Amino acid sequence: MFQHCPKCGHSPLPANQSLPAACPACGVILAKLAHVIDESDDSPSDIGLLPEIPTRMDPVSFWARVGLLVVFAVWGATLIGLDFRTGEMGNSFIHRPLLVFHEAGHVLFRLLGEWMMVLGGSLGQLIMPAILAGALLVKNRDPFGASIGLWFFGVSLLDVAPYVYDALHPQLMLLSGMTGEEGGHDWIYLLTSLGLLPKAQIIGAVVHKLGALVVILSLAWGAWVLRVQHQKSVP
Repeated sequence: MFQHCPKCGHSPLPANQSLPAACPACGVILAKLAHVIDESDDSPSDIGLLPEIPTRMDPVSFWARVGLLVVFAVWGATLIGLDFRTGEMGNSFIHRPLLVFHEAGHVLFRLLGEWMMVLGGSLGQLIMPAILAGALLVKNRDPFGASIGLWFFGVSLLDVAPYVYDALHPQLMLLSGMTGEEGGHDWIYLLTSLGLLPKAQIIGAVVHKLGALVVILSLAWGAWVLRVQHQKSVP
């Protein structure tokens, strides 16, 4: 029962607010207004970063998501702990699919000129998980899935960091089978063109820290989503 009219703020209101009772000031039908507010409380947009909270989630699905988040948390911590200065990330499983997106990025951006084509490799492996996260959040209305997509974006930053760091004193073996000193190193080309090659190691370290932060934030977001889903929908 309303103490004040939700539309105009008038008080007092009729003690009996069932149909056809109305606000004496603005005439709004109180019972109809209460029905609209009840539906709004259950709408997908009632929480900013949670565009859709299911009215009910079975325990199996919920705990499967909890288990998945734990796996990604352990995996993420392992990847963050790899030494970006020596390129340990290149030996991880996740590096291989990211490399596919990296090479695809070179092809996609080649129409924009040589500089963008070279940058396109790193952009490609960052854009794909960003698109995944955005699609899951906006189109599928799945904030938990979007948090996992954001996790992949953070991991992709972790994967780019060693490549940037390596530009100053190239040691990483490229797909050509050579190190960057012999040519074909994206970030030597990019940073040299910007006059930033002497700062390559600083920039690489910053990219690594940014990737670690994004991974941590994605896990925190996923945990928050699960907490709210547990409160609202698990029997």
